[in-house]
Amino acid sequence: MIMSDQILSHAVFLILVLFCCTEHTHGKLIMQGSAGFVKGFRTLTSTKKHTYGQAFHDEILQFKNSNGTMTSFSVTFFFAIVPEHKRKGSHGMAFVISPSRGITNASADQYLGIFTKANNGNMSNHIFAVELDINKDDEFGDIDDNHVGININGMRSVLSAPAGYYDQEGHFRSLSLISGNLLRLTILYSHKDAQINVTLSSPEEGYYPKKPLLSLKQDLSPYFSEKMYAGFSASTGSVGAMHYMWVWFINGYITVPNLDLGIPKFLSYPITKTKVALIVLGTSLALALFAALVATGLSFFFYKRHMKVMEVLEEWEIECGPHRFSHKELFKATNGFKQLLGKGGFGQVFKGTLPGSNAKIAVKRVSHGSSQGMREFLAEIATIGRHRHPNLVRLLGYCRYNEELYLVYDFMPNGSLDRYLHGGSSDQEELSWSQRFKIIKDVASALAYLHHEWMQVVVHRDIKPANVLIDDKMNASLGDFGLAKLYDQGHEAQTSRVAGTFGYMAPELMRTGRPTTGTDVYAFGVFMLEVSCGRKLFEPRAEPEEIVLADWAINRWEKGDIIEAASERIRREYDKGQLEVVLKLGVLCSHQAEEVRPDMATVVKILEGVSELPDNLLDVVRTEKLGRWYEMYGKVLDVEVTMESGGNLTVTEPLTSVGR
Repeated sequence: MIMSDQILSHAVFLILVLFCCTEHTHGKLIMQGSAGFVKGFRTLTSTKKHTYGQAFHDEILQFKNSNGTMTSFSVTFFFAIVPEHKRKGSHGMAFVISPSRGITNASADQYLGIFTKANNGNMSNHIFAVELDINKDDEFGDIDDNHVGININGMRSVLSAPAGYYDQEGHFRSLSLISGNLLRLTILYSHKDAQINVTLSSPEEGYYPKKPLLSLKQDLSPYFSEKMYAGFSASTGSVGAMHYMWVWFINGYITVPNLDLGIPKFLSYPITKTKVALIVLGTSLALALFAALVATGLSFFFYKRHMKVMEVLEEWEIECGPHRFSHKELFKATNGFKQLLGKGGFGQVFKGTLPGSNAKIAVKRVSHGSSQGMREFLAEIATIGRHRHPNLVRLLGYCRYNEELYLVYDFMPNGSLDRYLHGGSSDQEELSWSQRFKIIKDVASALAYLHHEWMQVVVHRDIKPANVLIDDKMNASLGDFGLAKLYDQGHEAQTSRVAGTFGYMAPELMRTGRPTTGTDVYAFGVFMLEVSCGRKLFEPRAEPEEIVLADWAINRWEKGDIIEAASERIRREYDKGQLEVVLKLGVLCSHQAEEVRPDMATVVKILEGVSELPDNLLDVVRTEKLGRWYEMYGKVLDVEVTMESGGNLTVTEPLTSVGR
């Protein structure tokens, strides 16, 4: 009884499938090329490479009325693509409407058996297609190797989207065209709205998506003849794929069939005799070599373990200066790199204690995933390895072990400045004005040393509160030289890579990508405003004139009360002369025109009270004329103004850092 029920069920299913393929289309599919049947399933391609197959409806269909107007039509078909390799196939398939039944002399591979290189894109083709593309062809502007596209007269899609559908909540769900699972594609064309909607879905979901994958406003009448043929085409390239066609419907009106059919399981990609032979041969060779590989593997294992503990000193390391630690020392000092302090621009930072001295250290480990890791590692060693300044984070040494890179610094117990400025913790101690002023002067001193007092010019390129560290006595030190650039005094910085932090990057750096001491001065100006005002650079929820900190400071200055740019708490305890100087100097240093900014040596003199700002500085800020700035500024400060001190080493040619 059970057997008879199963036979009856299969018989009903077969009749239904045949009905879908013939009754609704009033005919049958005529197969050409590599199209055929495999184990009862219709396929458009076989295992043969660089071929195409077609299956076209044997009867011509009416797409225009006698008066030449387009009719609406709808197409629904079920298909599956099984690739030769699990995650890659080529090239795909398409539903096609063509003037002829079958397309002769078409090309395989990327042309899907529809076009050739010669006629691709010709208006005379009169071909409409919806492609299911599983190979990314840059020549046609393909978006990826798994997409659906609407094509008219050529392989470059008018509109395309990654394969998938929108669920009942409107969320996009991806589908793989080469999953081997049954998929459904529906094409609806409304002649009234001149609208094409294409929907891809999975029959397993049991519902038809409300939102189409593709929706194109396009009148098809210029591209269609009165009567045309409909069918399917698919092709293979260097990688094979089986393109299965199951059932399909085409109607001269808009409809989406409501189907509840059993979902078939399609066959996997056939293994050719050649592949079977290769598998047998490969297995035999693997077994024959196994014993030798075991012995070789054991030897290699002991060799690698020995090499891991060897630390070869390379030529570049001899010139770097700071002490080289062994990995064993750092591993022990950090207790196995377990106490994470935070994450820097290119890696993690761990706390540790050096054995013997009990000195607290911070160990920066450059991340494996950083493609720029070695470059930034060398930049930090070369930049701060030989520097000795009280306001620069001291580099104690470094380590390179098993392709991992480490930098060892003095530990700064109070962490980075941004924690004090924007920490957000209720128990976080707020900085007093005297502490803020001291921090600004410390960072200015460090930058003046880097720009003017060392044997080479160092452009830091990433000045911001997160890169300023605070010790136990609230002294500030500038750190994180991962983006720094060196060049000899009197020469120019060389790079073509824009780097830094948004908000702190000077306008000319965004345009040219060339860092100068002037771009550092700009970042320091923004830094001064942030520290002295006690607020972030951008406050999106503030009043319009208060959103951008620099604009807000200039706005208050023009109204005669620049002190109002600072927060209320800072205004309660500030030193009026100091705060006013810092705010005005911050605006000056962060000026849009590089020529208007002072150099860091001048900034330090002003902060120390050695020099004073001119009374009409607001007029200076409003101008971008280099000559006017030098004329006014030079007289007040009584300093020799040169292109280097006023213009901060203008860069005109890109190259790499001199001597590095």
